[in-house]
Amino acid sequence: MTVVREEAAGPGTSYRFTLNGEPRELSVPGMRRLLDVLREDLGFTGTKEGCGEGECGACTVILDGMVVDSCLVPVCQVDGSEIRTVEGLTEAQNAALNPLQQAFLECGGAQCGICTPGMLMSAQAYLEDGGSADEDGIREAIAGNLCRCTGYTKIIDAIEAAALSREVDA
Repeated sequence: MTVVREEAAGPGTSYRFTLNGEPRELSVPGMRRLLDVLREDLGFTGTKEGCGEGECGACTVILDGMVVDSCLVPVCQVDGSEIRTVEGLTEAQNAALNPLQQAFLECGGAQCGICTPGMLMSAQAYLEDGGSADEDGIREAIAGNLCRCTGYTKIIDAIEAAALSREVDA
């Protein structure tokens, strides 16, 4: 278990949660944003801040199976929770990309990269919930994620490819 000491994190209450399969404990002020805890206190910089207002989805993580904007979640609300960030998608034992990440790479689903972690997390949750290669379903799943570069076509292609790959493997 990784523990961030109060001296390093600032005064606060101790919070425990699981991050990408690893138990974590840290003392921070309860109203500190989960986004800041992930990036600044724990070094998980894959989660991006785009707007800081819950409008763009760049900071999307999976919290207890639900897609959330981490810029809107105070850390006091994650005590005892399971959190997954984009870093948790990679298969740790061999550092291989998961099928969704591979599809983004092959289909050109990323350009500047600011939205990519959030898109990946929303798409991963969609696929884990049984989402298919249905364009309307995919568009709905990523509706909370804004991309300013791609026009979404290649992102949707990548999610469709990952869904089809999963269906073939099943």
